[in-house]
This record gives sequence, C-alpha cells and structure tokens, in this order.
Amino acid sequence: MASSVVVSTSLCFNYGHRRSSPSALTSSISISKINLKLSSQCLRYSNSNCRNLVACTSIRESDTETEKELGFVGEDSATFELGQQKISSWIYFSAILGVVLYVLNVAWIDNSTGFGKPFVDAVSTLSDSHEVVMLILILIFAGVHSGLASLRDTGEKFIGERAYRVLFAGISLPLAVSTIVYFINHRYDGLQLWQLQNAPGIHQFVWISNFISFFFLYPSTFNLLEVAAVDKPKLHLWETGIMRITRHPQMVGQVMWCLAHTIWIGNSVAVAASIGLIAHHLFGAWNGDRRLAIRYGEDFELVKSRTSIVPFAAVLDGRQKLPKDFYKEFIRLPYLTITALTLGVYFAHPLMRAASFNLHW
Repeated sequence: MASSVVVSTSLCFNYGHRRSSPSALTSSISISKINLKLSSQCLRYSNSNCRNLVACTSIRESDTETEKELGFVGEDSATFELGQQKISSWIYFSAILGVVLYVLNVAWIDNSTGFGKPFVDAVSTLSDSHEVVMLILILIFAGVHSGLASLRDTGEKFIGERAYRVLFAGISLPLAVSTIVYFINHRYDGLQLWQLQNAPGIHQFVWISNFISFFFLYPSTFNLLEVAAVDKPKLHLWETGIMRITRHPQMVGQVMWCLAHTIWIGNSVAVAASIGLIAHHLFGAWNGDRRLAIRYGEDFELVKSRTSIVPFAAVLDGRQKLPKDFYKEFIRLPYLTITALTLGVYFAHPLMRAASFNLHW
C-alpha cells in the first residue's frame, strides 16, 4: 500500500515530464514522503483536504472507481458492522423504545389519560370540513417539525445533541400520531372524486408504489441508535445508496406514498392530505439543503453538484456515475430491515385501522 501511494504520487507530480534531474527526483521523493504521511492521516481521519491525493491514487483504479473516489466527501450510507455493535447499546435502545411507547400511550394515545383526543377535538372545532381539519393537523405538525429542525444547531448548543433529539421526538411524535390516526379514521369521509379500486392492475400498482416508497422514506433509520439518542445524533451528509438516485429520498418517498393512496382512495380527504404532506416535504427539501450548506459548506456544494432532487436526473445527465456494483449498496442490514418493516406494516393494516377507530379521534 505504501509503495503504491509513493509511486502514484510521484507520477502525479511528474506527469508530463520525460526526464527528471537529480534535484527534481529528490524533490519528488520528498514530496512523495510528505504525501505518504498525509495519506495515512487521510485514511485515519477521512480529511477532505486529502482529495488531491485520493484523486492521484485512483488513477490505477477502474474508471468507475475513479468516479467513485474522486472528491468523495459524503458518508457511506446504511453501513452496519456487527463486530462494532455493543450489546449494551441495543439494550439501552430497547429500554428507551419501551419507555417512549409507554409514555406516548399514557400521555397522548389513551383517551382516559392522554391529551391526544382533546387536541384533535380542539382542532376539529375550527371547521366542519374534514379536508380543512386534515390540512390544519398537517400544518401544525409541519410547523413544529420543520421549526425544531431549523433550530437544531442553536438548540444543541444550549442543551446538547441527545437532549435536543429527545425534545424533538417528544413533541413531533405525538403530533404525527394524531395526524395519522385522523387520516385513517376519516379517509373515506370526503367527496368521492373517482373510483379505481376495481380497475385491473390498480391494486398491484398501488402496492408496488407503496413498497418502493418506504425505501425512500426512511433514510434516517440508517442508524437507529442515533434516532433513540443512544449514540450522539448527527446531521449526516450521506452520499451513497439511495442518495445517488435523489438527494431528498424522504420527499420522493412521500410523493410516491401520497400519489398511490390518493389514486386508491380517490376522494377529497386523500387529496387534501396529499397536498399538505407533499408541500411540507418540498419545503423540507429546501430547508434540508440550507441546513446542510450551513453545516458542511463546500463539501455539501460538491455533493449537491453531483446529485439531484428529481430521481435519476443527475445520473441521466452524467453528473452522477453509478458504480458497476451499485446494487451492493442496498444489500445491507438497514435496507433489509426496512423491507421487513414495510411488509409488516402492510399486513398490519387491519390492526392499524381497528386501533385508530377505537380511539374515536
């Protein structure tokens, strides 16, 4: 490895010269030693200042590898190494998840003790229209969720990353549950605009669209320990996997989910919910880029230049070069977990409908 780095760096600095004088050769060797030292630091710290060295060493790789490594500044998404996992961390995660679900049930979901039903009832008094109430619930959730996300840097300075994640989840999660439950309970209460459920191929199209949408919707689950604040939460600059297809997979997944459900249900409540959710995620895409630009500066601009919001746009115009083994970036435990959870949610639809109906929100 060391010799290959020395040779490659020498070729880079002397490229285009047919002969080298002894002094030039000495300088080249000195420069090579310096760059060898820098390369070890680059491998250890993943320092973006070593991009030139990476670009030189990648000359001996294939064209695909060159495109992959040249200026690669983002993180490799969905990586999971079993040997680096701590049993204690997952015990903490399980305990935290249990506590969160218990508190959520007592403080919000249970009608005898929680504030969920009074909250939905209060919003429902603002209008007799289920469409309007649906939009208001989404607006409240979106305002709180995006607002807290925008204040993340400031909030973390005052109370720390873990405490702010708990605050963020503690406020956002109950509002999300209220919005979802209201949608499930009132999804067929609006004006019927079309009826395509019995049309040939519609069920298969909707099912496949929803299934694929979940691979876009949940890139944040790449590290569940951060979601639960067991590990210190970070604002990640992902650059592989689904990010090669679109820089904002959650927005794309939400659009797919909304379109599929709207086609299937075909009424005004579904249209209102889709308009609200898509608008929120379009704003989230802009706000996400803004926050990443503030946090990562030039590194984000580099990632932005070779990715796109519209799926596959950067691939089609040549800004994103997919590796030959691109599929391997999806054969990873987080994506397999999303597959299992997506299938589980599909088969649990009857339970979700029954649970939501019993709340009478």
